[in-house]
Amino acid sequence: MKNIKRILVLGGCRSGKSGFAKQAADHMARDKKIYLATCVPTDSEMNKRVKHHQDDRGPDWATIEEPIRIHETIERACAQAKVILVDCLTLWTSNLLLQQTDEAGIMAAVDLLLGALNRSTCPVILVSNEVGYGIVPENSLARQFRDMAGLVNQRVARAVDEVFVSMAGIPVQIKPGQIKPNQINSGQVEPGFFNGKDFGNGELQ
Repeated sequence: MKNIKRILVLGGCRSGKSGFAKQAADHMARDKKIYLATCVPTDSEMNKRVKHHQDDRGPDWATIEEPIRIHETIERACAQAKVILVDCLTLWTSNLLLQQTDEAGIMAAVDLLLGALNRSTCPVILVSNEVGYGIVPENSLARQFRDMAGLVNQRVARAVDEVFVSMAGIPVQIKPGQIKPNQINSGQVEPGFFNGKDFGNGELQ
């Protein structure tokens, strides 16, 4: 079970995160690939986006739509799948908030998700937006969403084996390889650590 990879791919809108996650999944398996979609289309523009993603994946992918109980889907599907791609945790968090789920309820849902990841018999790749780089939202619900999305990302990032961040279409691996705050303060960071050569190139080994 320890050899089963769990990967989180983060990034902003149009950062290339979903494309990289798909490439990673394609690298892992040629068939029996499951796309777990958390999106609930509410208008024609969203329907077009969904159709575009479906066309881009191709016929070797099976799509399962589940906006809330993604842990159950992972547990059911992993026995037949070679890889599962969850896209995305940000919309999943939004769906929970729109169901009037409070912070405790969302964290409980994360617990269920992490349990499913731990028990999965196939690799699972999760995509999520990094929403904390912008200005502070002007309304309460938007601020709550930003905070919850950040907490969800933190908890999932701690639990998975690898974390990538995609910026301008360039994926960078940040876990493993991250440093602890006390390493900076104690001078344990190797000279040249921050010059770029020690960072991952975004390619799965």
